[in-house]
Amino acid sequence: MLKKTIAIGGDHAGFEYKESLIKSLANKGYTLIDKGPYSADSVDYPDFVHPVAEAIEKKEARFGILICGSGNGVAMTANKHQHIRAALTWNKALASLARQHNNANILCIPARFVSNKMAHIMTNTFLETAFEGGRHKRRVGKISNC
Repeated sequence: MLKKTIAIGGDHAGFEYKESLIKSLANKGYTLIDKGPYSADSVDYPDFVHPVAEAIEKKEARFGILICGSGNGVAMTANKHQHIRAALTWNKALASLARQHNNANILCIPARFVSNKMAHIMTNTFLETAFEGGRHKRRVGKISNC
């Protein structure tokens, strides 16, 4: 079921959080598509971000989770994709607003600036929060410039 399918990836700085989130989300019944990396060895994050974004664009996953040191690199890379709205968050309120107001489809987590516990809280909030639509739908519709 696509609603419960999540593509996940990042870089070496996010590897431990990625592994922890995969276990937790699988225990909650989500299907995870792990796009890497598969170790904490140094890597180039775009090599793992593009496959996550593509999984959403191809409707292989409903949402994505990307984790790197600052969250900026993965967010910038993911947002190069036409139908991706990747949101960098560092607390529960921002994770909620990213879904409610921006209909974000990728959560970007800055592993060097939030605890593993906060990463789990933000992820659960992101996945459980619905898009409000209404005036926000009109605004989200104006994001794409292509």
